[in-house]
Amino acid sequence: MHDNTDSMNVWTTLSPEACSASMAGPADRIAWAPWLRTAALCTTVGLGAAGAMLASAAMAQSAAKPRMADYIVAVVNQESVTAFEVRQRVQRLRAEAQRTGAPLPQGDQLEREVLDSLIDERAILSQARDGGVRVDDGDVDRALANIAAQNQISAVTLRDRMVAEGMDFNRFRANLREQIIVERMREREVSQRVRITDTEVEDYIEKQRGQRAGEVEYNIAQILIPVPEGASAAVLSERRALADSALARVRGGENFAAVAKALSQDANRERGGEIGLRPADRLPDLFLETVRPLGAGALASSVVRSGAGFHILKLIERRDGAAFRVTQTRARHILLRVSDASNRDAAIRQMRDWRAQIERGTRRFEDIARERSEDGSASSGGDLGWASPGQFVPEFEQAMNPLPPGGLSEPVVSRFGVHLIQVVERRESALDNKQLRDQARAALREQKFEEAYGEWLKEMRSRAYVERREAPQI
Repeated sequence: MHDNTDSMNVWTTLSPEACSASMAGPADRIAWAPWLRTAALCTTVGLGAAGAMLASAAMAQSAAKPRMADYIVAVVNQESVTAFEVRQRVQRLRAEAQRTGAPLPQGDQLEREVLDSLIDERAILSQARDGGVRVDDGDVDRALANIAAQNQISAVTLRDRMVAEGMDFNRFRANLREQIIVERMREREVSQRVRITDTEVEDYIEKQRGQRAGEVEYNIAQILIPVPEGASAAVLSERRALADSALARVRGGENFAAVAKALSQDANRERGGEIGLRPADRLPDLFLETVRPLGAGALASSVVRSGAGFHILKLIERRDGAAFRVTQTRARHILLRVSDASNRDAAIRQMRDWRAQIERGTRRFEDIARERSEDGSASSGGDLGWASPGQFVPEFEQAMNPLPPGGLSEPVVSRFGVHLIQVVERRESALDNKQLRDQARAALREQKFEEAYGEWLKEMRSRAYVERREAPQI
């Protein structure tokens, strides 16, 4: 899971965040084509909830109406696109749009754009096959097992239900494999075209800081030596000397809070002068200018004078805006490794049994993990420690992220086996410099990716043989 066990960061595909963002729909018609591509991949690749929706929708569609006559509507190199595939994709997108409230193109426009999207995918698939991109049965099995687990059934039951409802399960599986190939090819080829410089990263961070300057919060402690209004030169000199003495005591090693309690004359003296977290726009400019360059725990180098008197300031804590913070999760898991489909289904059944026991309170999660988990974390009750987004593979994070503290997942299938996940706690953590740069680089990559993808797709389409066909006359 982490470097100290097994790294789960291995399956390159659409992230749960990318799927969630795509399903919200585009802001305008210009964005339709990319949205259709991404939504199609999310619903077809079928990791987690999107896959569960796909399987349920597919079975419902097959039960709702008889299958219409099929025919080829386009040929792309050696690949074909059928009318049934277009109808199926349109139905799927409409079902998802209805669920999320996203608008769709009107009239025949949706079908035309879906056909264009499928032609693009076939062109990518053709090039991927020529380039030797392969997806093994294990990857497809894991995707199917996750779809089944989200529906709380076994992979065998999923297959049986789809067959009973008239679905061609082998074709469903083949489509799943093709979509994984398409996405891997897309990632591999386009990622090579995206170039991000260190200067762009620094500029992005500075821009984000500027946009979120008002979101930064500071916790400042102060020692206030007040100066009465209209004070004489002698009083002013005496108060300044007292402030200088307080600063010297703190610099000399005395506890700031203790000196504040002894000398400060502000309302927060009993709290050691600490005023608590406040947004930057609710602090005096004088205070902001003094503490902004400081690190947490640092003392201002000199006494500050305001209309109220003399201040000795210390920065207790700085919390940057949302762009500079990340939600970390402390989770634990039970892992059963599997070798084939029958073992996987048995492991899923066992996980569901353990889940029920934990929910009833007859067994503790950590005890089962110590006794039965086949992972290096077993000795610590399955504890994976604190993790930031992106440290686990997508299928694991997609199951973990929606869980509240204490929540249990359904069984989750990954390349490592079958997991049962429990979230222990969450926290907000400031990004360190490396994390901040990684986040900026990822955001810049997302900004450039679609443009690079469009350019690559145009080049590929220009080299592909594409023949569109009309519906046969009856």
